[in-house]
Amino acid sequence: MLRIGRIEYANCTPIFHALTEQCPAGAYRYVGGVPAQLNAMLAAGAIDVCPSSSIAYALHPERYLIIPDLSISSCGPVQSVLLFSNVPLGELDGREVLLTAESATSVNLLKILLKMRYGCACSYRVTNRVLADALREAPAVLLIGDSALRQAQSAAAGHVYDLGALWYDWTGTPFVFALWLACRDTAMKRGDELRQLAREFQQAKASAMMNLERIAASSPEAAWMGYERLMEYWRVLSYDLSGEHIEGLKRFFSLAAGMGLIEHAPELAFLEPG
Repeated sequence: MLRIGRIEYANCTPIFHALTEQCPAGAYRYVGGVPAQLNAMLAAGAIDVCPSSSIAYALHPERYLIIPDLSISSCGPVQSVLLFSNVPLGELDGREVLLTAESATSVNLLKILLKMRYGCACSYRVTNRVLADALREAPAVLLIGDSALRQAQSAAAGHVYDLGALWYDWTGTPFVFALWLACRDTAMKRGDELRQLAREFQQAKASAMMNLERIAASSPEAAWMGYERLMEYWRVLSYDLSGEHIEGLKRFFSLAAGMGLIEHAPELAFLEPG
């Protein structure tokens, strides 16, 4: 039985809801967690497939194959990767920025944007403090996922910057926050099962896009986000991995390599259809 990492964020709900509806109970084993935890499990071979931080692929491309035509991306605002700041971005130069421990991709995106677009040389530190307390320690804090969505409903900071929007305004390309990665070892040993799963992911994506209203009506996220806001959030996300998405992904890897955040920009290797 293939083991699938399931990120416990609202951005993954549509795909996993549709996948579990269309596949028999017990067809796959789902393992929940935040991106950083599941990245580590995928690297260790404790799971076989996972929607994984895109930077995880760049750090160890020899370990993974990319599931084609599937991502978690934005073509503009993403709403769930947010920098909360007490000062405008340009005033962060020389100051400390606090970071979530949940996603390396968003952290590296922030470092690229602040350095390359805004000319800010910042220091960085991971924090687990709640936002209000963190903003008393430092002028800006990066949050992602459901934490960012929840805090965006409050007025904890004077400035809130959406990293998806900042990237798109700067580059004109989508930003790929997560790729669906498969372990190469699993592909060698159980390639037919992986290819079947990849086809089921595509069917799940198509089904989810046609049934967002129904999925939202029964999703736990609607209880704290509200139905309309949840629908708005899902509609700004992109689950595709088109040529334009790949262009944005390659640009991100190139910039990350240029700043020494990764060793080099890797070639992209995809799971072949067989």
